[in-house]
Amino acid sequence: MAFDQLTNKLQDTFRNLSGKGKLSEKNIQDALSEIRISLLEADVNLDVIQELLDYVKKESMGMKVPKGVDPAQMFIKVVNDKLVEILGEENAGLNFNNKPGVLMMVGLQGSGKTTSIAKLAKHLKEKENKKVLLVAADLARPAAIEQLHILGEQIGVEVYSQADSTPQNVVKEALNHGKDFDVILIDTAGRLQIDDELMTQLVDIEKITQADEILLSVDAMSGQDIINVAQGFKNKLNLTGLFATKFDGDTRGGAVLSVRSLTQVPVKFVGMGENIEDLELFHPDRIASRILGMGDIVSLVEKAEEKMDLEASEKAAERMMKGQFTLDDMLVQLQQVSKMGPLSGLLKMVPGANQFAGQIDDADASEGIKKTEAMIQSMTKEERNNPDLIRSSRKRRIAKGSGTTTTDVNRLLNQYKKMQKQMRMLSRMMG
Repeated sequence: MAFDQLTNKLQDTFRNLSGKGKLSEKNIQDALSEIRISLLEADVNLDVIQELLDYVKKESMGMKVPKGVDPAQMFIKVVNDKLVEILGEENAGLNFNNKPGVLMMVGLQGSGKTTSIAKLAKHLKEKENKKVLLVAADLARPAAIEQLHILGEQIGVEVYSQADSTPQNVVKEALNHGKDFDVILIDTAGRLQIDDELMTQLVDIEKITQADEILLSVDAMSGQDIINVAQGFKNKLNLTGLFATKFDGDTRGGAVLSVRSLTQVPVKFVGMGENIEDLELFHPDRIASRILGMGDIVSLVEKAEEKMDLEASEKAAERMMKGQFTLDDMLVQLQQVSKMGPLSGLLKMVPGANQFAGQIDDADASEGIKKTEAMIQSMTKEERNNPDLIRSSRKRRIAKGSGTTTTDVNRLLNQYKKMQKQMRMLSRMMG
C-alpha cells in the first residue's frame, strides 16, 4: 500500500523514542529530524512537512506525560492528530442534490479514469442500491467506449454511448436518456497533459450537466506532479474530490497526502487493485493510523463482513466451541481468509503486525493455500473427519490425487494437529 516505506521509517523513529523517561527538547528535536527525512523520502511537499513539524514541536514541548504512560505514545498521538487534520479529518462521501445525481470523472490520460468510474458504479449499485447509468463521453481514446461497455456488462450497469458525435452532445442525450436513473456517471476524455482544448470541453460538460460531483482521478505513483495536475483542474472546474488510483502499489504515497493539504480538495476514494471490486472509501483517521503502524482494525472487520461467508464462519465457530475441528473446518477457515485478499495486506491492518507484512510472500502464501485445498479435497469424507486413518498408502493416494508429495501431506497433517490442539485449548478457555 501507499505509505509503506513511510510507515517503516516512522516506526523506527518511534522505537528510538520509546523508553525515554520524558519528552525533552533534545529527544523531540532528534525525532523531528528523523520524521523530516522520512517525509522527504516519502515525497511529501516541503510546505506540508514544515506545517506538520511545527505543530508537533509546539504541542510536544513541555507536554506533561502522565505517570505510567510511554512518552513515545504521547508523541505518536500528537503526530496522529496532525496527520488526520492534513488528510481531511473526516470521510467525505458523495453528495447528490437532485435525481438523477450527476458525477463527472476527470483526469489525465492513463490515470485510471475509466476503471475508477466503473468501480464507483459497482459501489453505488451494490452498496447504496442505486440505479446507475454510465456515460462514455471519452471520444478521444479509441478503446475508451468499448472498455466502458465491457466493464458495464461485468457489473450489470447500462452504458450510454454515441461513437459519431461530440462529447457535449453525448452528455446532453445521456441526460435525457437517464431521467429515470438515480445516478449518472460520466467518463470524460483525458490528455497527456492539461491543455486548453481539454479544459474547454470539460467546462462545457460541467455547464451542461450542473454536476453534483466532479472527481479528479490521480495516480498515487505519479509523485509531486499530481499537486500541479490537481491545482490545474481546480482552477477551471468545481472539483469536489479526488480518486487516488494505484493506492496498493509500491509507491511512497506522500504526494497524495500533499495534494489534499495544498488544494483543500478531499480524497474520497482510493483504488486498491486492478479488480473492479478493489475500491475503498478514504477514511483519514484510518489512513493516519496505518501510516503510523497502528493498524486499522475497523477496516479489517468491514472487509471480513463484506468478503466472508458469515453463515459458514458461524457454523465453524460453533463446532470449535464444542471442541470439534476437522480438516473440513480447516479448509473453510483457509478459504475464508483467502477471500479477504493478500495476507500481507491483512497484517498491515492488525495493530502491531505491520512489521511482519514485509516478510510475507503473497504468491507463496496463495500457492500454499491452493495446495492445501487440493490435498483436503483429495481425501474421502471419512479421512477428513478422522485424519488418524491416513497411513502411508492413503498418503500416497492423496499426494497423487492433488499433484503434491507425501511430504506435503505430512506437513498438512502436522499443521492440522497443531491447529486442532489450539482449538481445543480455546474451547476449554471459553468454557
